[in-house]
Amino acid sequence: MSTNQKPPGKIEAPQEPFKRALAGCMRAMAKSPTLEVAFAPERPSLIRGAEGPKARLPEPSRKLDRREAAIMRGHADAMALRLTCHDNEIHRRHMPQTQTGRACFDAVEQARVEAIGARRMSGVASNLSAMLDDRYARARFPDVTTRADAPLEDALAMIVRERLTGLPTPKSGERVANLWRPWIEERIGGDLDKLDTTIENQKAFAQFVHKLLAALDMGEDAGQEPEDGEDDDDDGQDNQGEQDEERQGDAQRSDDGMRTDKAEASSEELDETAMDASEAPSGEVDEDAAYSDAETASDASRAPAAGRGDHRGPDYKVFSRKADEIIAAEDLCDPEELERLRAFLDKQLQNLSSIVARLANRLQRRLMAQQNRSWEFDLEEGMLDPSRLPRIIIDPQQPLSFKREKDTDFRDTAVTLLLDNSGSMRGRPITVAATCADILARTLERCGVKVEILGFTTRAWKGGLAREAWLQAGKPPAPGRLNDLRHIIYKSADAPWRRARKNLGLMMREGLLKENIDGEALDWAHKRLLARPEQRRILMMISDGAPVDDSTLSVNPGNYLERHLRYVIDEIENHSPVELIAIGIGHDVTRYYRRAVTIVDAEELGGAMTEKLAELFSETARAPAPVTGPRKKVVAAR
Repeated sequence: MSTNQKPPGKIEAPQEPFKRALAGCMRAMAKSPTLEVAFAPERPSLIRGAEGPKARLPEPSRKLDRREAAIMRGHADAMALRLTCHDNEIHRRHMPQTQTGRACFDAVEQARVEAIGARRMSGVASNLSAMLDDRYARARFPDVTTRADAPLEDALAMIVRERLTGLPTPKSGERVANLWRPWIEERIGGDLDKLDTTIENQKAFAQFVHKLLAALDMGEDAGQEPEDGEDDDDDGQDNQGEQDEERQGDAQRSDDGMRTDKAEASSEELDETAMDASEAPSGEVDEDAAYSDAETASDASRAPAAGRGDHRGPDYKVFSRKADEIIAAEDLCDPEELERLRAFLDKQLQNLSSIVARLANRLQRRLMAQQNRSWEFDLEEGMLDPSRLPRIIIDPQQPLSFKREKDTDFRDTAVTLLLDNSGSMRGRPITVAATCADILARTLERCGVKVEILGFTTRAWKGGLAREAWLQAGKPPAPGRLNDLRHIIYKSADAPWRRARKNLGLMMREGLLKENIDGEALDWAHKRLLARPEQRRILMMISDGAPVDDSTLSVNPGNYLERHLRYVIDEIENHSPVELIAIGIGHDVTRYYRRAVTIVDAEELGGAMTEKLAELFSETARAPAPVTGPRKKVVAAR
């Protein structure tokens, strides 16, 4: 045997050729040779980061059938089209201000992006139809029987897709579309036919959608600011014309370059289409829309008959609060166990600690640079300036020189880290979240920033004492929240870090992580922060999914918890001095929060947290954001 002969390679898995072909087609369609495509048994996602776009697709089965292949191609096509046919800046500039208008605006833009690909390539249209049919089926749209349970934004997107492509609505989505069709057709049926004339021009399309939303009684919701901006643009019509032509040219060039079967979108930062739970649209780390799924069933699912600018909360209630608890971490287990769990946490994340520590040190240097004080010299009063004494010795006629320290503009600040302690965070995500919170709290404390660390979960799986009470009461309809909350204080804002350090080990405790009711947890953390005396208050939510509690959702509308979460977010973002930011781990939180980022891997959490905090602290010189409208109290339930 020749010594140059290579040993036989490993046998390739049967799905590898398909994965390579899918990734190659996706890069070609997106016109992005550097697009990073990964496969994992998780929800599909797309992130546009500083280092270039990253896509995550579901891991294909070893025995891939035609239907699964079409669904996977649909996900890939959606992301590629999003990259090539969608401008994040234009989308952000025209994004409506409220959750209802935002959800509909996102969904319709997503329909536009998909329609561009479907109209040019029949293979793309087929892939998208398969993917959407699968998504709506997973979201249980065929089981929806009332309009209250049917997401308006999804129905609107389906009807717009029909008009733009001439294709029928996927079978699994027909029921939701038909529930809303009479209401939509009566108000904007004729205008929907005109959307076709602006499909290639995202800016003109967005302006037209604003008019449609106004006709649906969401006019002020639909972003008055963008229209004002448009008026400004009209003052310089020549520039606008050039920009429109350039946008249209870009869209046409991107369309002409499509050579494969791919089609659908993903939110500017991450748009998830669920594998296990249907995901929804939107974006806000560049407020985009993308995959619109049932999990998105937002407050937009209710007809906006309440009128314009209406900020009433959803009909959210709690069946029983008797077993709810707010508890300190040290009260949930004995000190010896806490020490053991903390040691386990430290051992698990020895490598990650050093990475996050470096990021935290960078944040500290930035904060300390802002806190450096400066001096005013040559004053007539103040502290004697010894550096000026030699000139008095040289010339006794010179007056004494004094100096005074300038006040810094670095405002007194408090930061609350609110960590999702749900079962889906089990494993790597919760250990990374605990370590990042640990290191950032230490860093901020060194810089004189008060830090509070809170967690939220439930006391039981699938309902606790609240559900038992409901069963004993004869199962009254629409009971509201049917589980017992557990809100955990790992570190209060005034507690020194050295005393609270071991408490984060509690997250490693088996059986702690259960379900997550985000709306009430966010409201609780917000109220605690409002009570703080600091001038500036920042609330950071870290979560890996939409609110889920099987007991509650089994007897209430499927979007019940999510609708309440959207309401609480809207109240904080628009009517509170607290600055709210969110980080989603493998989950698109940009469709909920105005200021948010989504990461694919928990390992990116440290960088995302420090970067977002650094962004906020770099704005300390500006005045606090004014509270819009009369101050409203956020109510968790009524």
